[in-house]
Amino acid sequence: MNIQDIRKQFPILHQEVNGNPLVYLDSAATSQKPVKVIEAVDKYYREYNSNVHRGVHTLGTRATDGYEGAREKVRKFINAKSTEEIIFTRGTTTALNLVASSYARAKLKEGDEIVISYMEHHSNIIPWQQVAKQTGAVLKYIPLQEDETISLDDVRELVTSNTKIVSIMQVSNVLGVVNPVKEIAKIAHENGAIMVVDGAQSAPHLKVDVQDLDCDFFAFSGHKMCGPTGIGVLYGKKQLLLENMEPIEFGGEMIDFVGLYESTWKELPWKFEGGTPIIAGAIGLGAAIDFLQEIGLDNIEAHEHKLAAYALEQMSQVEGITIYGPKEASKRTGVVTFNLDDVHPHDVATVLDAEGIAVRAGHHCAQPLMKWLKASATARASFYLYNTEEEIDKLVKGLVKTKEYFSDVF
Repeated sequence: MNIQDIRKQFPILHQEVNGNPLVYLDSAATSQKPVKVIEAVDKYYREYNSNVHRGVHTLGTRATDGYEGAREKVRKFINAKSTEEIIFTRGTTTALNLVASSYARAKLKEGDEIVISYMEHHSNIIPWQQVAKQTGAVLKYIPLQEDETISLDDVRELVTSNTKIVSIMQVSNVLGVVNPVKEIAKIAHENGAIMVVDGAQSAPHLKVDVQDLDCDFFAFSGHKMCGPTGIGVLYGKKQLLLENMEPIEFGGEMIDFVGLYESTWKELPWKFEGGTPIIAGAIGLGAAIDFLQEIGLDNIEAHEHKLAAYALEQMSQVEGITIYGPKEASKRTGVVTFNLDDVHPHDVATVLDAEGIAVRAGHHCAQPLMKWLKASATARASFYLYNTEEEIDKLVKGLVKTKEYFSDVF
């Protein structure tokens, strides 16, 4: 894995921001796009832009082949059994809402339990809050350990015969911690519950095998894994999708027969993809998968562990810094969330931006976790396959400069 060769494939990285070379450390929010993906989307619009499935003309056939070809690439990427189990959505948020709205609302009743954790993204909290309100189900939270990880003992204590849904992120967008979702799925199934996995932060960075995880649903987004924005995936076990879920969007594309008073739906997966689908996004996602697999997910994971270890070591030397999450790089992906004493995270991000360094600041769509951490907000540096140790050195220098600047001001 030659990092400089990889960086050459990302045009956006080769620019200056505020007079400094761009150091992009915000891939947990959205990753940058390689030329291969940009060209795939451009080619669709330039050469065979057409709607899918219904047209018999040449452009329609090419568009359909590209769209359904991307579905097969996704299937292989996460090792699903069938393309019938791959539903294209607008992203992780839409995918999780589909499970909550279609499956959970129909299945849950008063007294049933939904179990999630304190580290969840809002997209894996609010849908379950709404379902609980509408059905009378009870929402329960798995607490965190001192190092902000999940204990399987706590999972076993919380998941009971009343639990119907367990929904956990595989990787935290704040802590970078990798959760034991395979083991949690086993506990859920032993108690008769289904397992939903938020894979937004894992699919770009780790090899995912949904059959090995034995999860019932798995959701992820294209834009965090070098693909376009506006495209995501919901994987669901065929039996659950076919027998336990009805569409929540109705109209073109998803119908089989429409009468005056009754209609029937297409077979899987199309019954969940109402309207003109995100064709260019799916084709771009397919190209992103090709790109990631050429490099190798194992290589990407190893590179990120190396960067995380280096960042933890170097950043820990900055006076007054608090780093959240596990201290061992082996327990996390390339996400390092932190605060500097007496400096607001937004001020940290502003000073770093003046140096050309892009980090995220705020609650990261994880306000319950912020409350658990006793922090109103944090700053976050997130690394991906195109980042280098030299960029981490620039981050550390920027943090030192930030401390000095605010020491002088106050």
